[in-house]
Amino acid sequence: MMLQGLWKLAWIEIKVFLREPLGAIGTIAFPVLIFVVLGHVTNRRLAPSSFPGSGLSGADLPVLVSLLIAISAVLSLITIISIYREGGILKRLRATPLRPYTILTAHVIVKLALTAATLALMLMAGRRYFPPGAQVPWFSFTVALLISTWTILSVGFLIASIVPTARFAQPIGAIILYPMIALSGLFVPVEALPLVLHVVARALPLTYAVNLLKGIWNGDGWFTHMGDVAAMTVLFLFFTALSSKVFRRE
Repeated sequence: MMLQGLWKLAWIEIKVFLREPLGAIGTIAFPVLIFVVLGHVTNRRLAPSSFPGSGLSGADLPVLVSLLIAISAVLSLITIISIYREGGILKRLRATPLRPYTILTAHVIVKLALTAATLALMLMAGRRYFPPGAQVPWFSFTVALLISTWTILSVGFLIASIVPTARFAQPIGAIILYPMIALSGLFVPVEALPLVLHVVARALPLTYAVNLLKGIWNGDGWFTHMGDVAAMTVLFLFFTALSSKVFRRE
């Protein structure tokens, strides 16, 4: 019965999401457009390469856009939870058989499904930027992105727990999440950051997500990045536990 309610709620959330054109464009179309435009502007075929010191390397562009996909999904989650709280929906759900974790799980399933769909569109749209015969680890990269998105969603739970109204949800979420990309090691190695920023970067899930995504894209085995997966798991549990303590229904 619980599973039936979970899937019904997830399907309803997908339909509600697709009825809002701006949300669909921002979450699905925008990251794909960025990938295509940046790929065209740089005129660089995406092949595994090392960090060159400036600009985006072959592995950095798909990782950057993948992070944008994940963050877009998280911002959407923050906005929806804020709207539900402001409209009293979260409060009314107390009277239903659905438990809070069922509701949150349904939202996570929707965001992960949209993340996978957006990544698939990105890879199809960017095929011309791949070298002929290149072995792109699509399946492993997709799994890595879903793990990363799952972890970043825990940060979204925390933000959604404290954002006062839906009006401030997107701006506050963006102010918190997008600067994390600068500290993630995508543009500047984490080791090169000042000590304070280095410590902050090590406490952010995006740092480990970037390392995992870049490694998988470059053909590394999963065993090589078990430390990144373990770190993201710990951070997920920490942020989820913290958000459960401060979460407000109204």
